[in-house]
Amino acid sequence: MATTLTGLIGRKLGMTQVYTAGGTLVPVTVIEAGPCTVVATRRAERDGYVAAQLGFGRTKTEKLNKALRGQFQKAGTAAFRILREFPLAGDDAPAVGTELTVGEIFAVGEHVQVTGITKGRGTTGVIKRHGFSGFPASHGTHEYFRHGGSIGNRSYPGRVFKGKRMAGRYGADRVTTRNLEVVAVRPDDHLILVRGTVPGARNGTVIVQRPPGAAPAGGDAANDTGATEQ
Repeated sequence: MATTLTGLIGRKLGMTQVYTAGGTLVPVTVIEAGPCTVVATRRAERDGYVAAQLGFGRTKTEKLNKALRGQFQKAGTAAFRILREFPLAGDDAPAVGTELTVGEIFAVGEHVQVTGITKGRGTTGVIKRHGFSGFPASHGTHEYFRHGGSIGNRSYPGRVFKGKRMAGRYGADRVTTRNLEVVAVRPDDHLILVRGTVPGARNGTVIVQRPPGAAPAGGDAANDTGATEQ
């Protein structure tokens, strides 16, 4: 069953390596994508755009505020921890309450983009944050091995330029990795294997999405789980 939805909410499980049908060993990230339930829809005549709001990760209603409880009660669906909107490739929005699986959205061989929150590393220095090489460790260098060096000029301009690379908070940013090849789709396990790395820690929430303008996947018939894990 093909759908006009462009993506799903998922959870990063970790990395492994698999053999492709051609016998090539490739590194992949394993993502539990869905199943996601349609909680609400956006229509052009009412909202000005076409989209579907999906829910992922069931939770207890007691943990939600009154507004969210009312939204789920109105939709007649279970309560979910995560809600995200996805644009539609056409005007046909899935009905509220429809459960969407990874086999209906993605197909082997197409390319997707994955959005997640990178690992938070707190306050770090210039070597970890920006890849500075540091100072020579001999010939008179004292207590200045990992410093950032000079940060400005003399009386003119008399200030530090904006954007100067210095120590500070690193990580915990929203990052999108694009052009990741789908190596395998396993609908029975709700898994999608993409080649390469994706942002975030294990068990972190990610958004797996088809790039803007890409054609919808062919559905279940296009899925090939021929990749074998080592």
